[in-house]
Amino acid sequence: MHLILASKSPRRIEILKKMGMKFDIIPSQCDEKSTKKRPSLRVTELAFEKAFDVAKKYPDGVVIGADTLVFCKGEIIGKPKNLADAKRILHKLNGSWQSVYTGLCLIQWNTRKLFYGYDVSKCKARKLSERELLHLAGKHMDKAGAYAVQDEQDPFIERIVGSRSNVVGFPVEFFEKLMKEFLK
Repeated sequence: MHLILASKSPRRIEILKKMGMKFDIIPSQCDEKSTKKRPSLRVTELAFEKAFDVAKKYPDGVVIGADTLVFCKGEIIGKPKNLADAKRILHKLNGSWQSVYTGLCLIQWNTRKLFYGYDVSKCKARKLSERELLHLAGKHMDKAGAYAVQDEQDPFIERIVGSRSNVVGFPVEFFEKLMKEFLK
């Protein structure tokens, strides 16, 4: 089986390697825009779009698409656009519970196989001082929510309910479940 990750995310790559998976990295070129208002629909749509974009170019491959976002106080939060946005996001999340959604999609174009869905975890952010928030802002511009739970130096998240790997951006348990269905 020729497995392809439609992402260049270092976290996703690292997790798949730790799982012992052999795969190629071919990032999707889709624009990652969605009009979906529900987090679960948005991440599944974007995971599908990313996987579909690569699968049509590599029809024999089994393509993995993934998308992660944070949802807090009625707002869908992705990656910060700039430093000011990172500060705004961290202030919003500061001391609050939030939900982290990751959509996954597996597509093989030639066999017309398609499996997709999402995982969700709850996180509680520590209440940090203004100085601590300013120090953290800008460190994780490439991550939804502007923080990195896998970074031992990132003190922001104090509690996770659900899959920790989901909060990192690739829910291992959910992926294994999808792969099992895909391989039937």
